[in-house]
Amino acid sequence: MSYSEMAQLDVLNVVRGIKTDADYMEFRNLLARYFADKAQKAIDAMWDSGEINEETIEEWGNTKMRTPYRRS
Repeated sequence: MSYSEMAQLDVLNVVRGIKTDADYMEFRNLLARYFADKAQKAIDAMWDSGEINEETIEEWGNTKMRTPYRRS
């Protein structure tokens, strides 16, 4: 069984225990904090390696990086 499959089973088991709005919000916030922490660690590693710097961050702040929506 892959790590992805094991993680999916773990998440399903946790979700089964959610019975209230408060539990749901706590679970949602936990996931958000987890992924925000992973993103912060990746950014810190890029900063430490010199891959990004203050100038890069300024450029990002002035750039529209959204993918344009296509009308169908």
